[in-house]
Amino acid sequence: MSELAEVGDFCPNDSCPDAGKTDEGNIVKYGTTAKGLQRYRCKTCGKTFSENTGTIFYNTGAEEIIETLALIAEGSRVASLSRVKGYKEETIRNWLQQAAEHATEIENVLMSEYEIERGQLDALWSYVGHKEQESGEGEKRSA
Repeated sequence: MSELAEVGDFCPNDSCPDAGKTDEGNIVKYGTTAKGLQRYRCKTCGKTFSENTGTIFYNTGAEEIIETLALIAEGSRVASLSRVKGYKEETIRNWLQQAAEHATEIENVLMSEYEIERGQLDALWSYVGHKEQESGEGEKRSA
C-alpha cells in the first residue's frame, strides 16, 4: 500500500534536488515558530519550513478553518460565514476546494490497492438501498 508522507519527511522546496523525496535523511528539526509550530530545515537546499507549509492551514489557524468547514457541512451558507467570521467568501470557498482536493488525494492513496469488481459494487448498492428501505429513509415523501 502507498504510504502517506508526514510533515518533515520531505523538502517542499520545488527547486531543491531532494524536493518531495522521502527517507533521504536531509530533513532535520529546526526549532519552533512564534506560534509554537515545529520548524524543519532541509540540509540539501538550506531552506526552512514549518509543519503547516503547503497545507490549508498555512496562513490561518487550523481550529478556525475546521470550524468554518464544519459549519458549511452543517448547512451554513458561505455568505453568512463570511459576514460572521470576517473572511472573504472567496477565501472560504478556497478552503473548501483545498479540503475537497486533499480528501480526494487521500482516498486515492487509501483505495489504490483495492480492486472492486462490478458484482461487488452492485451488491454494495443493493445492501445500502435495502437498509434505507428498512429504516424508511429511502421512501419518497409526498407533499
